[in-house]
Amino acid sequence: MKKEEMISSIHDKYGRNVSKRMVKDVVMGVFDIISDVLVVRGELQVDGFGKFHTRERSARKGRNPRTGDTIDIVASTVIKFTPAAALKCLVNGKKQ
Repeated sequence: MKKEEMISSIHDKYGRNVSKRMVKDVVMGVFDIISDVLVVRGELQVDGFGKFHTRERSARKGRNPRTGDTIDIVASTVIKFTPAAALKCLVNGKKQ
């Protein structure tokens, strides 16, 4: 599902008294907050959904798959998501 499809789906389900533009603003606001919290705190937990968190990935050596040459991969911060048990059960069609 793409962002616009998600906004349309939310509007169809809950948007009886709000415009599609308002729904879009709220959805984008949620994504902005998730991004801001990850930058500042490195972790955001949404009960019943899951936890977004950052991890440091150290610098390492890698290989260029085309040439086989060794390359340096710089250190970086990566974003991880760990789903909550309730979400796992929902996706797997099981009751919690």
